[in-house]
Amino acid sequence: MIELDKIDLKILAALQENGRLSNLELADAINLSPSPTLRRLKRLEQEGVVARYVALLDPSKVGLGLEAFVRVMLDKRERQFAAFAQAVQTWPEVVACHAMAGEMDYLLRVVFEDLSHFSRFVMDTLLQHPGVVDVKSSFVLQAIKQTTALPLAHLAKRGVA
Repeated sequence: MIELDKIDLKILAALQENGRLSNLELADAINLSPSPTLRRLKRLEQEGVVARYVALLDPSKVGLGLEAFVRVMLDKRERQFAAFAQAVQTWPEVVACHAMAGEMDYLLRVVFEDLSHFSRFVMDTLLQHPGVVDVKSSFVLQAIKQTTALPLAHLAKRGVA
């Protein structure tokens, strides 16, 4: 774990809000001069705290209006966990995959053009994978909250920073 102070947390919060800030804009946002801001940002990047910069797209605007969560159970006797985790990396419809404790082994977040695309994925890809014994799906009706921002203010309140 990396030790972060209040200035680091301000930098991270500003970048989570807008990852395209120039160094000057970032320095203004956190009330620090540009040189130390850049040094701190480079350190956060080098230490992997800032893992990468991305553009967040609206799935419905690019024709991917169907979102679902798929719970997958594997046959424990088949020992397909590593192979499944590797296969998931090649399935572009899967935008998140988590190994889970409890009733199911994996939880997938998937996006599709429509129900037909979803059906093809489940029948031709997911259920064809060796070791998959159960799949349960839930379709998203409405996204109530969706963020990529981590709750950094919580860290500052706990005195971590």
